[in-house]
Amino acid sequence: MGALACLDPHDSARMPPSGWSCNEVFSLWEPAGDHQRSRAVHLLVRCLLALFARFVYRPVVHGAHRVPRSGPVIIAANHRAAVDTAVIALTAGRPVSFLGKAEYFCRSGLRGRALASFLSALGYVPVERGNAKAGLDALHAARTVLDAGGAFAIYPEGTRSLDGRLHRGHTGVATLALRTGAPVVPVALIGTERVQPVGARFPRLHRVTVRFGEPLDFGRYEGLENSSMIRRAVTDEVMDAIARLSQQEYVDTYHERPAA
Repeated sequence: MGALACLDPHDSARMPPSGWSCNEVFSLWEPAGDHQRSRAVHLLVRCLLALFARFVYRPVVHGAHRVPRSGPVIIAANHRAAVDTAVIALTAGRPVSFLGKAEYFCRSGLRGRALASFLSALGYVPVERGNAKAGLDALHAARTVLDAGGAFAIYPEGTRSLDGRLHRGHTGVATLALRTGAPVVPVALIGTERVQPVGARFPRLHRVTVRFGEPLDFGRYEGLENSSMIRRAVTDEVMDAIARLSQQEYVDTYHERPAA
């Protein structure tokens, strides 16, 4: 299938792009309790998915070296397709956490457990949705990841763009950045809407491009996280960086969430 991926010189030595080598994955298989065995399963899934993606989809990745290898970081991306989360998870160079619907983790039977394990391997954190506490629970889950020094990914638009344009960002990304001090790495996903168009049940073969931008530091706003004007200014700066990377037309209106 040709080269595994077209990467920056900084990125070419990393295999797989999830940030874990296969040797590291298999070295974890030792009798050390259920937690370690579960972690090994998750890392093995990430390793296999990364190898599969690089052979089959051959993603073009620019700037993955800009994602800090340690410490808290927020990855803020445009949102074009359901497959976006997997693309970020397998190209960011380190484990990344995302929010996922709690009901996906509560299904019974072997298939339900397999789905929960697969989603956990991709970095999903279960969060209840559809109630008054949903927004607070989501922020709390994200802060838990960042306070532990992890990487957390967020789609500031709040939903997939159905018209191909980049829409106004919600200020949750700013709230997280200002309260935790974590830098924000803007990301552009290009072509994922062709891999999994709206309504498609299974991914299709199409090459995707992922562009990681320079980390944005908002330390100059320390102590101002309660200001709605500051949160809007930070969010707009993040969206501007994503727009420059993705070359999408920017629309200064929120994208309405599709009807369920």
